[in-house]
Amino acid sequence: MQSSASVGLTFADPELENSIAAILRDVEVVLIDAVHSANPLVTEAARHLVDAGGKRFRPLLVGLAAHFGDDPSNEDVVKAGAVVELTHLATLYHDDVMDEATVRRGAPSANSRWGNALAILIGDYLFARAADLAADLGIDAVKIQASTFSRLVHGQVAETAGPLDGEDAITHYLRVISQKTGSLISTSARFGAMFGGCPPEQTEALATFAETFGIAFQLSDDLIDIASESTQSGKTPGTDLREGVPTLPVLYALASTDDDATAVRLREILAAGPVTDDALHAEALGLLRESAALKQARETVRGYADRARAALAPLPHVPARAALESLCDFIADRTN
Repeated sequence: MQSSASVGLTFADPELENSIAAILRDVEVVLIDAVHSANPLVTEAARHLVDAGGKRFRPLLVGLAAHFGDDPSNEDVVKAGAVVELTHLATLYHDDVMDEATVRRGAPSANSRWGNALAILIGDYLFARAADLAADLGIDAVKIQASTFSRLVHGQVAETAGPLDGEDAITHYLRVISQKTGSLISTSARFGAMFGGCPPEQTEALATFAETFGIAFQLSDDLIDIASESTQSGKTPGTDLREGVPTLPVLYALASTDDDATAVRLREILAAGPVTDDALHAEALGLLRESAALKQARETVRGYADRARAALAPLPHVPARAALESLCDFIADRTN
C-alpha cells in the first residue's frame, strides 16, 4: 500500500496517524474477506487489484472524517471504508475495459489477463459485495451507496457520449469529473462522518469538502501530465495529449479566441485530435506549457482547492482538520 504522502497528506499528530493506520489495516482485512468466493477464479480475479495495492485514499478519508466524531474506531467505520474501496475497485475493472487498458497499478489489467467479459463480471461482483457490506450499515448507507453508484454511471455515460447539445465542453468536463471522481470521494467523507458520530452540519461540511477536493485533485493530474518533466503523474508526460484525451488545459486552449500566432498554432494542432506524431507532440506540449490556457487551468485548480478549504469552516480545529487542510496545501503546491 502506498503511503499517505503520495496523496499529499501530512500528519502532525502521531496519535491520529496511528489511529488511521489501524483503520486502514482493518479495512484491508475486510477487503480480502469480502472478495472471497467459492469459485477460485472469481476470488483470484477479484483479488487482482486488491493485492496490487493503491493509495486507499477513499478509506483514508473515511477514517479522517470519522475523527471529527466521538467514535472514530467503531467497526462500522471500517466497513464503510471497505464499501467505498470496493466500489472504487469495481469502477477500475470497468474503466479498463472501456479504455482497453493493458496495465493497472503496475500489473496486467484484469481485461488483458482474463478478457473483457470476465473483467466486467468481476467489476459487477465487487459492486455486489460493496452493496452487501453497505446493507450491514443500514438503509441510509444503502441509499447513499446506490445514489453514488448512479452518479458514477452517469459520469461514465457523459464522458462516453460527450457534451449535450449546446453544452459547453468545459462545463461538461467538470460535470464528468464531479460525477466520476468527486461523488465517491464525497461519499467516503460522508460515511466516515456518519459512522464516526458527527452531527449533520459537520457531515455535510465534510462531504462538500471531499467532493470539491476530489475535483481539484483530478484536475491537478491534468496539469501534471502537461507541465511535469518527469513521470510524477505515474505516466509519461503528454500521454493524454497523445491519446486525444481532452483535459482542462487543452479545453481552455481550444476555447481561446486569442489571435496570437502561438495560440492559433496550438489550436490548429489540438483540433486535429490525438497528437501522435512525435514532432507535433513535442511542439504542442511546449506550446501548452507556455500557454495562457495552462495558467487558466492552474487558477481553476487553486479555486477548487480554496473552496475545499473554505468548506472546512464549520468544523472544529482537531488534528483531522489540520490533516485535511494539508491536502489543500498539497494541491496548491502540486500545480505551481
